[in-house]
Amino acid sequence: MINSLVKRRLENDEPTFGTFVKFPAPNLVEMIGLAGFDFIIIDSEHANFTHGEIEDLIRAAQLVGISAIVRTADAGEANILHALDSGASGIQVPSLSTAAEAQAVIRRAKYHPLGERGWAPGCRAGDYAFTPPKTYIEQANRDTLVAVHVENARMAADIDALCALDHLDVAFIGTGDLSQSLGHPGEPEHADVQAVVDRVVDACQRAGRHFGVVAGSPDSLKAGIDRGARYIAWQSDMVMYKNALKGAADRFAPFRTNRR
Repeated sequence: MINSLVKRRLENDEPTFGTFVKFPAPNLVEMIGLAGFDFIIIDSEHANFTHGEIEDLIRAAQLVGISAIVRTADAGEANILHALDSGASGIQVPSLSTAAEAQAVIRRAKYHPLGERGWAPGCRAGDYAFTPPKTYIEQANRDTLVAVHVENARMAADIDALCALDHLDVAFIGTGDLSQSLGHPGEPEHADVQAVVDRVVDACQRAGRHFGVVAGSPDSLKAGIDRGARYIAWQSDMVMYKNALKGAADRFAPFRTNRR
């Protein structure tokens, strides 16, 4: 039951386009898929979701044929397990500082012999035990995408060790937190921040490792792809809905009656 669209496209070095999802609205996830996105990133780090709501968002994504990645609140084993047992296509884990911490994430996301994920083939990801356990384990180990954030100075300094890890699919560059870590909060374009981003990108390319970026404009989208990014998060549902609503309000604003 795991949708591996994004993982397969990355293996073929094809660009993939997703968006962060911050609202527990399965119908909007369906619309995101129908609009042509490849994946969603369910943002349980910065938005509020129950485990059941996350599972419903995953179900909606699968209905329209797109992958559902869960950005976990942290690297805790329970958060990773809940996301993957619910049928997520993968996890995206924030707030890590070393390659050793990323290695622990991989172990928690993979079954033996690749890791030590909690054993429960009778879950949604395993088709509620309708799929034979051996087949399910092979599928889960093969198809589960693992992405980790590179969003602070310590992780950026450990980038070569991170890129050397087996079964890491994406190093996701978070320039917002990185700018804060480097002493320039809210200034992702600062020269110091961009110099670190360049080092991270260079290390990923040397190691043949995919890296991910956030794109909020056509220019930043093109810049990311030109640098070699293949895992691109275009804004978020909140930003896109806000922009659409503001655009609609701007249309009728000239027709309002002045009020005091």
